[in-house]
Amino acid sequence: MGMGRKKDRQDTLWVATQELPRTGGHVFYERVNRILNERGFDRFVEDACEKFYAPVMGRPSVAPGKYFRMLLVGYFEGIDAERGIAWRCADSLSLREFLGLGLSDAVPDHSTVSRTRRLIDLETHGKVFSWMLSVLASEGLIDGKTVGVDASTLEANAAMRTIVRRDSGEAYDEFLTRLARASGIETPTRADLARLDRKRTKKGSNKEWAHPHDPDARITKMKDGRTHLAHKIEHAADMKTGAILAVTVQGADQGDTTTIQDTMIEAAGQLETLAVDPESKLRNDFLSEIVADKGYHSNATMTAFRDLGIRSYISEPDRGRRNWKNKAAEQQAVYANRRRIRGDRGKQLLRQRGLMLERPFAHALETGAMRRVHLRHRDNILKRILIQYAALNLSLLIRNKFGKGTPRGLQGQQLAALFVLISLWSYYETLTSDHERSGDVFSADPARPTHLNPGSEHATSATGC
Repeated sequence: MGMGRKKDRQDTLWVATQELPRTGGHVFYERVNRILNERGFDRFVEDACEKFYAPVMGRPSVAPGKYFRMLLVGYFEGIDAERGIAWRCADSLSLREFLGLGLSDAVPDHSTVSRTRRLIDLETHGKVFSWMLSVLASEGLIDGKTVGVDASTLEANAAMRTIVRRDSGEAYDEFLTRLARASGIETPTRADLARLDRKRTKKGSNKEWAHPHDPDARITKMKDGRTHLAHKIEHAADMKTGAILAVTVQGADQGDTTTIQDTMIEAAGQLETLAVDPESKLRNDFLSEIVADKGYHSNATMTAFRDLGIRSYISEPDRGRRNWKNKAAEQQAVYANRRRIRGDRGKQLLRQRGLMLERPFAHALETGAMRRVHLRHRDNILKRILIQYAALNLSLLIRNKFGKGTPRGLQGQQLAALFVLISLWSYYETLTSDHERSGDVFSADPARPTHLNPGSEHATSATGC
């Protein structure tokens, strides 16, 4: 076989659109656009964002529909940074078509996307998240009766080595050097500073240290055991359908029993808004049950849910024998929750936490590449998180309609179908070879019933159907 050699290529002057290569991504994003267009997504976001655009032409802007679609691409393609989103959209024919751009149109660069995000306020991003919830509710994908709450951490765009003291503004090394000199070491080395730092207690207190460029980031221990500056993300999910009803970003040093208040208030507001929507198929007894892990268990939490008329199914940590003196109301609420989680329904709901509460974190933060944020300040991060979870809810609707909720899942479905076809063909070839080796003869006359040779060891009867 001769060796192929590189040849100079000359592009054709005209290329027919129907001749351009198409992949599974084309099919997926066509379905996404079909849903968005049927629901009037572009008109909705244009009306909501009109006040943020100047009436007189200034810097070239990006249409709100294109801006929010680019953030949706970040979830579907698993891209964390806006620079990567812009590069991917410019490089993909399917994403260009998804954004409504021609082959000669320029894709908005990352600086334009970043500026648009800063100009459009947090409330408007929340409206887009609520709009997606209304679409799910109209399709019957929000039950609303049982709500689950869980939290995770986001690695902040800030390094521990750059933190400063809140009182004096000293850097960490400067602070250790001052302590070393006060202890009698005039010219401390790195080893001296490390030895001095090991002897200190409560060295990572958030009351004493902060990051100069991201004051909302907090020192905390991550899921993998590392100590890092981070933010806390908490979401409320429908335990029947998996739809995310609310999401908040709060301080990573706050406990679950504190942050659940803001998340549940946000979820209740979303459900109340959906309840008055005439197209919504929400239950009348929405938000009547709450499910959470043992981090949310406390006397105050149990009493608050009981006073609100919400049945709690919250795992109880092993605290040993407790003293209930002068705490009759708290004891009654805790014991009622204990009875519920020991029942059949309680056990079933607690088993579903991994599927309905932890899996969305895997989709949004791991597969969706938002475990580490590239933005700073809590409101700025929450803008991106809201659209990330709006895309997660959109994928739930697409999965319900078409079977797959991401372009990679659709591509995997096509490969799976091809694998099944190859397997069936291989099985047919093997079966035919076995019959030929054993001397089996099939009837060639279509009028006669097909049967095996009676003399064969595989002889059997056939109906000819």
